[in-house]
Amino acid sequence: MAALAPTSSLCHSIVSSTDAKFPSSVRANARLAARQPSTILPALSASPHLSSSASLNLSSRLIPTRPFHHGRQSTHSRVAVISAAAASDTPKVSPSSPSSSSKPLERVLVVGASGGVGQLCVASLLSKSLPVRALVRSVEKAEALFADAPADLIQIVSADLRQPGTISPALFTGVSAVIVCVGTTAFPSKRWDGDNGPEQTDYIGVKNLLAALPSTLSRIIFVSSAGVERYNQLPYNILNLFGVLKYKKMAEDLVKSSGIPYTILRPGRLTDGPYTSYDLNTLLKATAGMRKAVEVRRGSDTLSGETSRVTLAECCVQALGVKEAENEVFELLSVEGEGPGSDEGAWEKILASAPAGK
Repeated sequence: MAALAPTSSLCHSIVSSTDAKFPSSVRANARLAARQPSTILPALSASPHLSSSASLNLSSRLIPTRPFHHGRQSTHSRVAVISAAAASDTPKVSPSSPSSSSKPLERVLVVGASGGVGQLCVASLLSKSLPVRALVRSVEKAEALFADAPADLIQIVSADLRQPGTISPALFTGVSAVIVCVGTTAFPSKRWDGDNGPEQTDYIGVKNLLAALPSTLSRIIFVSSAGVERYNQLPYNILNLFGVLKYKKMAEDLVKSSGIPYTILRPGRLTDGPYTSYDLNTLLKATAGMRKAVEVRRGSDTLSGETSRVTLAECCVQALGVKEAENEVFELLSVEGEGPGSDEGAWEKILASAPAGK
């Protein structure tokens, strides 16, 4: 497993990397978050103001403008950790500057936020100053991973998708879109300990999640895999010896029949990570060598190759704001050349004009 070398804090990384393009209110908030003690939130009784000017252009097409909620600060951690019960309050948030939009943002829920793709999705959302709720099994792991994230932008909640009783409806209060990037290894490994194999993780857990999601969501992004329609063919039948591709496809079918607008992504073999430490600049600049470009096809399972986790995570975030990506399946590979990076227009063009698979 590749690990990142210790670097400066996320908050200071945001400030240093975005001074030229973020409003002064964002830079000030990031610096303040870097200095202030953290927030462990047993309840959501306060509603600190977050300027809508903190959002980039993506937010205007990404998230329906309904109020999101936040919590009160304590003295233990910079990251907002909330209980499911506490998430039921949704106090409104007013713009904090005259120049900001009159409508506040709502949160994106990242399911599997401490995983290799999940933490990159969180990093991408935070880099755009979009509020995030990170759903994980281990709060302790997530607190360490996101310790330096701006407290006004991130909340951590815990649930075990394999156990429906832990998935409270309150987890989704104030959330308008969900990115699902859960998964386990294709072959037996330590990650399978505790009944964590493909059936439980890639199918049953997703089934339980979908049963709890509100029908009002604007989009669900589901990370699947290449080969889900070819798992009886070489070489995918080898990868599917323990059913991982079969269960991914079964989960896809549940997503499609959920009634919630969806985008399903089918990457190839994942590269770049997973990473175990968190620095925004380093995470988002990691690339698959010269393969920064992306090949995307619509509605098919025909490509074979590798996909950068960085590219996949950015596609998850960007697809939320592309109308043409609604109720579509895309397969994507990292290929040689200059890629779209985090350019909204480039991603919109790629997804909207993706050719149908052969």
